[in-house]
Amino acid sequence: MAFFAIMFDGYDVVVYGATVPSLIKEWGISDVLAGAIGSYTVIGTAVGAIAFGVLADKMGRKNVIIFTTVLFSLFMFLSGFAQGPVMFTVFRILAGVGLGGVMPNVIALATEFSPKYIRSAVVSFVFCGYSAGAIAAALTTRALLPIAGWEAVYWIEGLPLLLTPFFIKHLPESISFLLAKGDEEKVRQVLRRVNPSLDETVSLQYEEVPFKEKGSPVVKLFEQKRAFSTCMFWVSCFSAFVLIYSMNTWLPRLMMQAGYDLSSSLVFTAVMQVGAIAGTLVFGPLVDKLGFKKVLVPLFFVGALSLSFIGFSNSTVLAPGLIAIVGAASVGVQNLSNAFVSQYYPVQMRSTALGSTMAFGRIGGIVAPTFVGFLLSLQLSPQYNFSAIAVAAVLGGLAMLFVQEKYGVHDHAGEQEKLDSEIKATH
Repeated sequence: MAFFAIMFDGYDVVVYGATVPSLIKEWGISDVLAGAIGSYTVIGTAVGAIAFGVLADKMGRKNVIIFTTVLFSLFMFLSGFAQGPVMFTVFRILAGVGLGGVMPNVIALATEFSPKYIRSAVVSFVFCGYSAGAIAAALTTRALLPIAGWEAVYWIEGLPLLLTPFFIKHLPESISFLLAKGDEEKVRQVLRRVNPSLDETVSLQYEEVPFKEKGSPVVKLFEQKRAFSTCMFWVSCFSAFVLIYSMNTWLPRLMMQAGYDLSSSLVFTAVMQVGAIAGTLVFGPLVDKLGFKKVLVPLFFVGALSLSFIGFSNSTVLAPGLIAIVGAASVGVQNLSNAFVSQYYPVQMRSTALGSTMAFGRIGGIVAPTFVGFLLSLQLSPQYNFSAIAVAAVLGGLAMLFVQEKYGVHDHAGEQEKLDSEIKATH
């Protein structure tokens, strides 16, 4: 269910980039305005990420995930009925608010219900849904645009509405949230799905991390010597989102500028997401063995080199390989970084940490579409455009390098053991 919710985030980002050439042609808008529409959409996701990240710690992650899924799906669907750029932009901003709220809560819920020894791999796999959705968007757009127009590819995004009743019935609520409310019966209901032998005669004992503490939840991210690392996580996320939104929004247009046709350019978009999935699945288990920084820092730098080389390559063999590496070093890196953040902070501030990190990261997503649109308007050579985008990967690698792992929860054995024993079921 988490995979499916995230899948439509990836679908939405790529489907806009895939339909930009059609929208520019139909509405007569410029590259800069098309980029601005993409940026306005990301503003909505930034608002949703911080607002629903904080609200989830008070209202429950399940409730927020369901509400935001309905929100983004409804307005994505309505985008296909827009009669002009203004209405289209309004619908996409509202959809963005929902998308921003889904991601941090899905990560937090997946982290909580994953066994510790494969936690990073499970969370990373869930976020492969983003790339799966992006691949679906590229292939669907390639098939539908010539025969049904750009509107049809947005109508598909209404599908999550049909599965809302299934989410309501089957998505589990956060145990940590239920503990904070003191709702023992609902805790039992969830635990029975983990261990069906649990019955009313079993005594439940809790070691509960305090939830209700004085002060702003965001301010607490800067306490206990975590301030510098929090800033580095934010900068790294900013850089990753610059890469993701630059490529997902403009890759078809960038490749067309480099001499490829629209159909081939959409294939390159799919190749990038295949690289993101492969990178996530390969490097996800690896971070559980080597540690996050030893994997993420080199990935960022390799991505920067690959981006720089794309503009200089006219090879139909080399270009897809380089783009696949960029997928692993952008979407793949962000998937793994999400797992890093979710394990770095105590459980009671997990949603807040993820929400605020992504909210800051979304600023990169806001800047990127307009920035690349401006670059395209200058009519520069392709290599200059790709090299300019590659600077973000270098910045992200440096930021990740300076994260201080020693102050994270996952590096304190005693504190982690306490978190992992929040719930004990004993006869």
